[in-house]
Amino acid sequence: MKTVYDINAPKRPVNLSLNEDLVARARSLTGNLSAEVESLLADFVLRQQQLRQAEAASLRRSAAAWNVFAEKHGSFADEFSTL
Repeated sequence: MKTVYDINAPKRPVNLSLNEDLVARARSLTGNLSAEVESLLADFVLRQQQLRQAEAASLRRSAAAWNVFAEKHGSFADEFSTL
């Protein structure tokens, strides 16, 4: 998996409010709940960064296509301009 954060950064305690039953069930399934949560959080960060990059790329492609259209056909506003 691609690392999206500094894995050597120091660890620090954080406060989270989580469902008590869910935490108990998760603890029964893993010996290191903190590592599991950190892994899930890293996956979330990676997915969100990829989504934002994809959206930005899509917007850049749309702007480029619009610019090509405007260069070829002119702006729609030109025919209505009073300037």
